[in-house]
Amino acid sequence: MTGFDEAFRNELRELIRWRRDVRRFRRDPLPPGTVERLIELASLAPSVGLSQPWRFVLVEDAARRAAVRANFERSNADALAAYAGERAQRYACLKLAGLDEAPVQLAVFADRGTAQGHGLGRRTMPEMAEYSAVMAIHTLWLVARAEGLGLGWVSILDRADVIRALDVPPEWIFLGYFCLGYPQIETLTPELEREGWEQRRPWQDFVLRR
Repeated sequence: MTGFDEAFRNELRELIRWRRDVRRFRRDPLPPGTVERLIELASLAPSVGLSQPWRFVLVEDAARRAAVRANFERSNADALAAYAGERAQRYACLKLAGLDEAPVQLAVFADRGTAQGHGLGRRTMPEMAEYSAVMAIHTLWLVARAEGLGLGWVSILDRADVIRALDVPPEWIFLGYFCLGYPQIETLTPELEREGWEQRRPWQDFVLRR
């Protein structure tokens, strides 16, 4: 068994604290092999029944990226229309995606129908496939941060349009579209907190004892 000393645990804590949802990227390309190495590590995430239901789609084609960009613009306009007054003004000022700057874009899906794992752990909770894929996303986020990279989750999208634009199997469940690259700024404070959209609450607010 590998031993992890206090210095390592402190560094891990700092890594988790420095993980940010990045929307402001530099345009610098990533070194060759970086994305593949990060996905390899992300695929070490835990999965129900060892099913590995995550599916990573690297979006490199300009036309497909443009379709996703248009999807975001439509969805973002709809989201803005749902707010009113000062909250609408704040929303309109937020930068919610790095689609124009990030050198790497990828989508992550979950494949509930995978035969791998023989259904173990999914009979009563089939949504465990999605939870497993989200674990891979979080692992990707951390290993990217460890290399000085930032990841941004673009959730303001119509999922059916994303599936069509990326030409993936229709039964795959779309989880998120991601921008990856070097962040313009380094900060411990989430951007939404800096912009006055919401304040982070302490962890104690989310713990119940029974």
